[in-house]
Amino acid sequence: MEYLDFELPIKELEDQLDKCQIIGTESNVDVTDTCKQIEKKLEETKKQIYKNLTAWQRVQLSRHPNRPYTLEHIANLTKGTFLELFGDRNFKDDKAMVGGLGQINGQSFMLIGQQKGINTKMRQLRNFGMASPEGYRKALRLMKMAEKFNIPVITLIDTPGAFPGLEAEERGQGEAIARNIIEMVRLKVPIITVIIGEGASGGALGIGVGDRVLMMENTWYSVISPESCSSILWKSWEYKEQAAEALKLTSTDMKKMKLVDEIIPEPLGGAHYDKETAFKTVEQYILKAYKELKDLSTEKLIAQRMDKYSKMGEYKE
Repeated sequence: MEYLDFELPIKELEDQLDKCQIIGTESNVDVTDTCKQIEKKLEETKKQIYKNLTAWQRVQLSRHPNRPYTLEHIANLTKGTFLELFGDRNFKDDKAMVGGLGQINGQSFMLIGQQKGINTKMRQLRNFGMASPEGYRKALRLMKMAEKFNIPVITLIDTPGAFPGLEAEERGQGEAIARNIIEMVRLKVPIITVIIGEGASGGALGIGVGDRVLMMENTWYSVISPESCSSILWKSWEYKEQAAEALKLTSTDMKKMKLVDEIIPEPLGGAHYDKETAFKTVEQYILKAYKELKDLSTEKLIAQRMDKYSKMGEYKE
Protein backbone atom coordinates (compact mmCIF):
# COMPACT_ATOMS: atom_id res chain seq x y z
CA MET A 1 0.00 0.00 0.00
CA GLU A 2 1.26 3.46 -0.89
CA TYR A 3 0.66 6.22 1.64
CA LEU A 4 0.06 9.92 1.07
CA ASP A 5 1.85 12.46 3.26
CA PHE A 6 -1.15 13.01 5.58
CA GLU A 7 -1.53 9.22 5.99
CA LEU A 8 1.91 8.72 7.57
CA PRO A 9 0.49 8.44 11.16
CA ILE A 10 -1.61 5.52 9.87
CA LYS A 11 1.46 3.91 8.30
CA GLU A 12 3.37 4.16 11.60
CA LEU A 13 0.57 2.47 13.53
CA GLU A 14 0.15 -0.27 10.90
CA ASP A 15 3.90 -0.94 11.04
CA GLN A 16 3.67 -1.19 14.84
CA LEU A 17 0.75 -3.60 14.54
CA ASP A 18 2.67 -5.78 12.07
CA LYS A 19 5.67 -5.94 14.40
CA CYS A 20 3.43 -6.75 17.35
CA GLN A 21 1.81 -9.61 15.46
CA ILE A 22 5.21 -10.96 14.34
CA ILE A 23 6.46 -10.97 17.94
CA GLY A 24 3.34 -12.86 19.01
CA THR A 25 3.84 -15.43 16.25
CA GLU A 26 7.58 -15.97 16.66
CA SER A 27 7.82 -15.99 20.47
CA ASN A 28 5.95 -17.22 23.51
CA VAL A 29 5.14 -13.67 24.65
CA ASP A 30 1.40 -12.88 24.87
CA VAL A 31 0.96 -9.59 23.00
CA THR A 32 -2.82 -9.84 22.48
CA ASP A 33 -3.65 -6.82 24.66
CA THR A 34 -0.91 -4.70 23.08
CA CYS A 35 -2.10 -5.56 19.56
CA LYS A 36 -5.69 -4.71 20.51
CA GLN A 37 -4.59 -1.33 21.87
CA ILE A 38 -2.72 -0.56 18.65
CA GLU A 39 -5.73 -1.67 16.56
CA LYS A 40 -8.03 0.60 18.58
CA LYS A 41 -5.66 3.54 18.20
CA LEU A 42 -5.30 2.80 14.47
CA GLU A 43 -9.07 2.86 13.95
CA GLU A 44 -9.42 6.10 15.90
CA THR A 45 -6.57 7.70 13.93
CA LYS A 46 -8.13 6.69 10.61
CA LYS A 47 -11.51 8.14 11.58
CA GLN A 48 -9.91 11.35 12.81
CA ILE A 49 -7.85 11.84 9.64
CA TYR A 50 -10.48 10.93 7.07
CA LYS A 51 -13.37 12.86 8.60
CA ASN A 52 -11.34 16.09 8.50
CA LEU A 53 -9.86 15.98 5.01
CA THR A 54 -9.06 19.26 3.28
CA ALA A 55 -9.96 19.89 -0.36
CA TRP A 56 -6.34 19.29 -1.41
CA GLN A 57 -6.19 16.00 0.49
CA ARG A 58 -9.30 14.82 -1.37
CA VAL A 59 -7.59 15.77 -4.63
CA GLN A 60 -4.64 13.61 -3.56
CA LEU A 61 -6.94 10.68 -2.75
CA SER A 62 -8.63 11.00 -6.15
CA ARG A 63 -5.19 10.52 -7.74
CA HIS A 64 -4.04 7.66 -5.51
CA PRO A 65 -2.15 5.14 -7.67
CA ASN A 66 -4.11 2.24 -6.16
CA ARG A 67 -7.51 3.85 -6.76
CA PRO A 68 -9.65 1.78 -9.18
CA TYR A 69 -9.73 3.17 -12.71
CA THR A 70 -12.48 3.06 -15.35
CA LEU A 71 -11.83 -0.40 -16.82
CA GLU A 72 -11.65 -1.91 -13.33
CA HIS A 73 -15.01 -0.35 -12.47
CA ILE A 74 -16.49 -1.59 -15.76
CA ALA A 75 -15.14 -5.13 -15.26
CA ASN A 76 -16.70 -5.34 -11.80
CA LEU A 77 -19.97 -3.67 -12.79
CA THR A 78 -20.54 -5.88 -15.85
CA LYS A 79 -19.04 -9.09 -14.42
CA GLY A 80 -17.54 -10.37 -17.66
CA THR A 81 -20.25 -9.18 -20.06
CA PHE A 82 -18.37 -6.11 -21.32
CA LEU A 83 -17.65 -5.91 -25.05
CA GLU A 84 -15.25 -3.06 -25.83
CA LEU A 85 -15.79 -1.12 -29.06
CA PHE A 86 -13.06 0.84 -30.83
CA GLY A 87 -12.46 3.79 -33.15
CA ASP A 88 -14.17 7.04 -34.12
CA ARG A 89 -14.63 5.94 -37.78
CA ASN A 90 -12.79 9.10 -38.79
CA PHE A 91 -9.16 9.17 -37.64
CA LYS A 92 -8.14 6.42 -35.20
CA ASP A 93 -8.87 4.74 -31.88
CA ASP A 94 -8.03 6.83 -28.82
CA LYS A 95 -6.76 4.61 -25.98
CA ALA A 96 -7.49 7.33 -23.41
CA MET A 97 -11.23 6.91 -24.00
CA VAL A 98 -12.76 3.45 -23.63
CA GLY A 99 -16.29 2.29 -24.25
CA GLY A 100 -18.52 -0.60 -25.09
CA LEU A 101 -21.60 -2.64 -24.22
CA GLY A 102 -22.16 -4.51 -20.99
CA GLN A 103 -24.86 -5.69 -18.63
CA ILE A 104 -25.41 -4.61 -15.03
CA ASN A 105 -27.88 -6.73 -13.11
CA GLY A 106 -29.33 -7.99 -16.41
CA GLN A 107 -29.81 -4.52 -17.94
CA SER A 108 -27.72 -3.56 -21.00
CA PHE A 109 -25.77 -0.29 -20.84
CA MET A 110 -23.33 1.55 -23.07
CA LEU A 111 -20.38 2.30 -20.76
CA ILE A 112 -17.91 5.05 -21.69
CA GLY A 113 -15.04 6.57 -19.71
CA GLN A 114 -11.48 7.83 -19.56
CA GLN A 115 -8.77 5.29 -18.70
CA LYS A 116 -5.49 6.44 -17.12
CA GLY A 117 -3.53 3.20 -16.89
CA ILE A 118 -2.08 1.41 -13.85
CA ASN A 119 1.67 1.67 -14.51
CA THR A 120 4.07 3.89 -16.45
CA LYS A 121 3.88 1.92 -19.70
CA MET A 122 0.09 1.76 -19.66
CA ARG A 123 -0.22 5.41 -18.69
CA GLN A 124 1.83 6.36 -21.71
CA LEU A 125 -0.38 4.14 -23.90
CA ARG A 126 -3.51 5.75 -22.41
CA ASN A 127 -1.99 9.26 -22.52
CA PHE A 128 -2.66 9.54 -18.76
CA GLY A 129 -6.41 9.61 -19.40
CA MET A 130 -6.23 12.78 -21.51
CA ALA A 131 -8.43 12.16 -24.54
CA SER A 132 -7.89 13.65 -28.00
CA PRO A 133 -10.69 14.73 -30.40
CA GLU A 134 -10.98 11.19 -31.75
CA GLY A 135 -11.66 9.99 -28.20
CA TYR A 136 -14.63 12.33 -27.82
CA ARG A 137 -15.83 11.44 -31.31
CA LYS A 138 -15.62 7.74 -30.42
CA ALA A 139 -17.65 8.45 -27.28
CA LEU A 140 -20.29 10.29 -29.32
CA ARG A 141 -20.41 7.46 -31.88
CA LEU A 142 -21.10 4.97 -29.08
CA MET A 143 -23.76 7.22 -27.54
CA LYS A 144 -25.52 7.50 -30.90
CA MET A 145 -25.35 3.73 -31.26
CA ALA A 146 -26.92 3.37 -27.81
CA GLU A 147 -29.64 5.82 -28.80
CA LYS A 148 -30.38 3.82 -31.96
CA PHE A 149 -30.94 0.62 -29.97
CA ASN A 150 -32.57 2.35 -26.95
CA ILE A 151 -29.74 1.43 -24.57
CA PRO A 152 -29.04 3.72 -21.56
CA VAL A 153 -25.60 5.32 -21.29
CA ILE A 154 -23.19 5.37 -18.33
CA THR A 155 -20.16 7.65 -18.42
CA LEU A 156 -17.27 7.31 -15.96
CA ILE A 157 -15.18 10.45 -15.55
CA ASP A 158 -11.52 10.30 -14.50
CA THR A 159 -9.29 12.74 -16.36
CA PRO A 160 -6.82 15.55 -15.62
CA GLY A 161 -8.27 17.25 -18.73
CA ALA A 162 -8.51 16.87 -22.48
CA PHE A 163 -5.16 16.50 -24.26
CA PRO A 164 -3.80 20.04 -24.86
CA GLY A 165 -1.29 19.15 -27.60
CA LEU A 166 -0.96 21.00 -30.89
CA GLU A 167 -2.13 18.00 -32.93
CA ALA A 168 -5.30 17.73 -30.81
CA GLU A 169 -6.09 21.38 -31.47
CA GLU A 170 -5.41 20.88 -35.19
CA ARG A 171 -7.97 18.06 -35.27
CA GLY A 172 -10.63 20.16 -33.49
CA GLN A 173 -10.46 19.45 -29.76
CA GLY A 174 -12.77 22.31 -28.79
CA GLU A 175 -15.30 21.45 -31.49
CA ALA A 176 -15.35 17.76 -30.49
CA ILE A 177 -16.07 18.58 -26.83
CA ALA A 178 -18.69 21.19 -27.73
CA ARG A 179 -20.36 18.76 -30.13
CA ASN A 180 -20.54 16.11 -27.42
CA ILE A 181 -22.14 18.52 -24.98
CA ILE A 182 -24.90 19.60 -27.34
CA GLU A 183 -25.54 16.04 -28.55
CA MET A 184 -25.67 14.66 -25.01
CA VAL A 185 -28.20 17.29 -23.98
CA ARG A 186 -30.64 15.99 -26.60
CA LEU A 187 -29.76 12.28 -26.52
CA LYS A 188 -32.97 10.22 -26.41
CA VAL A 189 -31.85 7.67 -23.80
CA PRO A 190 -31.03 8.04 -20.08
CA ILE A 191 -27.49 9.18 -19.26
CA ILE A 192 -25.94 8.43 -15.87
CA THR A 193 -22.60 10.10 -15.18
CA VAL A 194 -20.27 8.99 -12.38
CA ILE A 195 -17.15 10.92 -11.37
CA ILE A 196 -14.79 8.19 -10.11
CA GLY A 197 -11.55 10.19 -9.87
CA GLU A 198 -10.49 13.51 -11.33
CA GLY A 199 -13.07 15.61 -13.17
CA ALA A 200 -11.12 18.40 -14.79
CA SER A 201 -12.20 21.03 -17.27
CA GLY A 202 -13.70 20.35 -20.71
CA GLY A 203 -12.08 16.94 -20.65
CA ALA A 204 -14.70 15.91 -18.09
CA LEU A 205 -17.57 17.89 -19.62
CA GLY A 206 -17.07 16.15 -22.97
CA ILE A 207 -18.76 13.06 -21.49
CA GLY A 208 -20.24 14.75 -18.41
CA VAL A 209 -23.78 15.79 -19.39
CA GLY A 210 -26.15 13.45 -17.54
CA ASP A 211 -29.69 13.07 -16.26
CA ARG A 212 -28.08 11.99 -13.00
CA VAL A 213 -24.56 13.08 -12.11
CA LEU A 214 -23.09 11.03 -9.27
CA MET A 215 -19.82 11.89 -7.56
CA MET A 216 -17.74 9.53 -5.46
CA GLU A 217 -16.88 10.95 -2.05
CA ASN A 218 -13.14 11.46 -2.58
CA THR A 219 -13.18 12.94 -6.07
CA TRP A 220 -13.12 16.47 -7.47
CA TYR A 221 -14.87 18.32 -10.29
CA SER A 222 -13.71 21.71 -11.51
CA VAL A 223 -12.97 23.91 -14.49
CA ILE A 224 -9.24 23.74 -13.65
CA SER A 225 -6.86 21.74 -11.49
CA PRO A 226 -5.54 23.31 -8.25
CA GLU A 227 -1.98 23.33 -9.63
CA SER A 228 -2.95 25.14 -12.83
CA CYS A 229 -5.10 27.59 -10.89
CA SER A 230 -2.19 28.30 -8.56
CA SER A 231 0.23 28.82 -11.46
CA ILE A 232 -2.15 31.33 -13.08
CA LEU A 233 -3.09 33.33 -9.97
CA TRP A 234 0.18 33.13 -8.01
CA LYS A 235 2.65 32.27 -10.81
CA SER A 236 3.67 29.22 -8.78
CA TRP A 237 2.35 25.73 -7.92
CA GLU A 238 3.16 26.31 -4.24
CA TYR A 239 -0.35 27.66 -3.55
CA LYS A 240 -2.23 24.60 -4.84
CA GLU A 241 -3.75 23.91 -1.42
CA GLN A 242 -5.26 27.41 -1.21
CA ALA A 243 -6.43 27.08 -4.81
CA ALA A 244 -8.16 23.77 -4.02
CA GLU A 245 -10.09 25.40 -1.17
CA ALA A 246 -11.03 28.42 -3.28
CA LEU A 247 -12.23 26.34 -6.25
CA LYS A 248 -14.89 24.54 -4.14
CA LEU A 249 -14.21 21.34 -6.07
CA THR A 250 -15.06 18.59 -3.57
CA SER A 251 -18.14 16.38 -3.74
CA THR A 252 -19.67 18.23 -0.78
CA ASP A 253 -19.17 21.59 -2.51
CA MET A 254 -20.59 20.28 -5.79
CA LYS A 255 -23.69 18.85 -4.07
CA LYS A 256 -24.23 22.07 -2.13
CA MET A 257 -24.12 24.09 -5.36
CA LYS A 258 -26.48 21.57 -7.05
CA LEU A 259 -23.96 20.74 -9.77
CA VAL A 260 -24.13 17.02 -8.95
CA ASP A 261 -27.13 15.02 -7.80
CA GLU A 262 -25.72 12.57 -5.27
CA ILE A 263 -22.50 11.70 -3.44
CA ILE A 264 -21.47 8.04 -3.49
CA PRO A 265 -19.91 7.16 -0.11
CA GLU A 266 -16.53 5.42 -0.10
CA PRO A 267 -14.97 2.98 2.38
CA LEU A 268 -12.94 4.58 5.17
CA GLY A 269 -9.67 5.77 3.62
CA GLY A 270 -10.93 5.82 0.04
CA ALA A 271 -12.10 3.41 -2.67
CA HIS A 272 -8.66 1.77 -2.92
CA TYR A 273 -8.85 0.50 0.69
CA ASP A 274 -11.86 -1.72 -0.05
CA LYS A 275 -12.47 -1.93 -3.78
CA GLU A 276 -15.21 -4.57 -3.61
CA THR A 277 -17.35 -2.42 -1.32
CA ALA A 278 -16.70 0.62 -3.54
CA PHE A 279 -17.78 -1.28 -6.67
CA LYS A 280 -20.96 -2.55 -5.02
CA THR A 281 -21.87 0.92 -3.80
CA VAL A 282 -21.34 2.45 -7.26
CA GLU A 283 -23.52 -0.29 -8.78
CA GLN A 284 -26.30 0.38 -6.26
CA TYR A 285 -26.33 4.10 -7.03
CA ILE A 286 -26.30 3.50 -10.80
CA LEU A 287 -29.22 1.07 -10.61
CA LYS A 288 -31.13 3.45 -8.33
CA ALA A 289 -30.62 6.30 -10.81
CA TYR A 290 -31.66 4.11 -13.75
CA LYS A 291 -34.82 3.03 -11.92
CA GLU A 292 -35.78 6.70 -11.56
CA LEU A 293 -35.20 7.40 -15.28
CA LYS A 294 -36.22 4.28 -17.18
CA ASP A 295 -39.97 4.96 -17.36
CA LEU A 296 -39.72 8.60 -18.45
CA SER A 297 -40.83 9.41 -21.97
CA THR A 298 -38.17 10.68 -24.38
CA GLU A 299 -39.73 14.16 -24.40
CA LYS A 300 -39.80 14.39 -20.60
CA LEU A 301 -36.28 12.97 -20.27
CA ILE A 302 -34.79 15.59 -22.61
CA ALA A 303 -36.89 18.41 -21.14
CA GLN A 304 -35.75 17.57 -17.60
CA ARG A 305 -32.12 17.36 -18.73
CA MET A 306 -32.28 20.75 -20.45
CA ASP A 307 -34.00 22.28 -17.44
CA LYS A 308 -31.39 20.80 -15.10
CA TYR A 309 -28.49 22.43 -16.95
CA SER A 310 -30.32 25.68 -17.64
CA LYS A 311 -30.70 26.26 -13.90
CA MET A 312 -27.00 25.81 -13.13
CA GLY A 313 -25.30 29.06 -12.18
CA GLU A 314 -28.43 30.79 -10.92
CA TYR A 315 -28.04 32.62 -7.62
CA LYS A 316 -29.63 35.36 -5.52
CA GLU A 317 -27.73 38.19 -3.87
